[in-house]
Amino acid sequence: MAAVTAALSWRRVSSFTGPVPRSRHGHRAVAIRELLIIFGGGNEGIADELHVYNTATNQWFLPAVRGDIPPGCAAHGFVCDGTRILVFGGMVEYGRYSNDLYELQASRWLWKKVKPQPPSAGSPPCPRLGHSLTLYGNKCYLFGGLANESEDSNNNIPRYLNDFYELELQHGSGVVGWSIPDTKGVLPSPRESHTAIIYCRKDMGSPKMFVFGGMSGCLSEFKTCIPGFPGAPSTVKISKVRSLGQISVYIELLSNVLLTNFTSDF
Repeated sequence: MAAVTAALSWRRVSSFTGPVPRSRHGHRAVAIRELLIIFGGGNEGIADELHVYNTATNQWFLPAVRGDIPPGCAAHGFVCDGTRILVFGGMVEYGRYSNDLYELQASRWLWKKVKPQPPSAGSPPCPRLGHSLTLYGNKCYLFGGLANESEDSNNNIPRYLNDFYELELQHGSGVVGWSIPDTKGVLPSPRESHTAIIYCRKDMGSPKMFVFGGMSGCLSEFKTCIPGFPGAPSTVKISKVRSLGQISVYIELLSNVLLTNFTSDF
């Protein structure tokens, strides 16, 4: 007998208390136990508050953060490892992007700016926005994004990125450094505002990283598109990347097309 799938239902949350975040886009969110933690984003200015929503009590609150509090940013990398959160890059004001890395110990609401060692060969990640930062084990994987080639933040010269970095974390707090994995195959085209996840099936050995969508410029019908925010879709392309230690990386670049026929080595 086929398993019965429970019906999924959306419901708007309308009964809550506390200081509600203003409307925004380009923000990021993670969950720690019953807490939903939101940081950054923009709407008539970059938001710099850390907002927390308690799903058990339906209450918003602004924690009393301390330490090396980061500036507000949008379209940044945001990952959760236990009770710590890592924030990398993002837009801190129009035309000015960051490559700073911050750690938040959510158990104490303590921010700390961390300085990873640069790669042994090559440069560390440049300032960017719209990149993906994906956690697996004690490592984060950074892919793509958008940089500004101009030194004048008022004269934005966009450069779309397709670089790939690995960031090794220390247990509990702190980081070791950046490295540039040795890859092969067809290099994915530059893009930003994509998404990425790492998935491992219990019966399939090595984990795989999937990158979905993104943009690499604005088409004519998106004349009002601001660099760093979603606009034109990407084309479909798939490439396979060499095994990186315990993680095999598959880059799946799609617009709004889902593939149903995979090759036998997926």
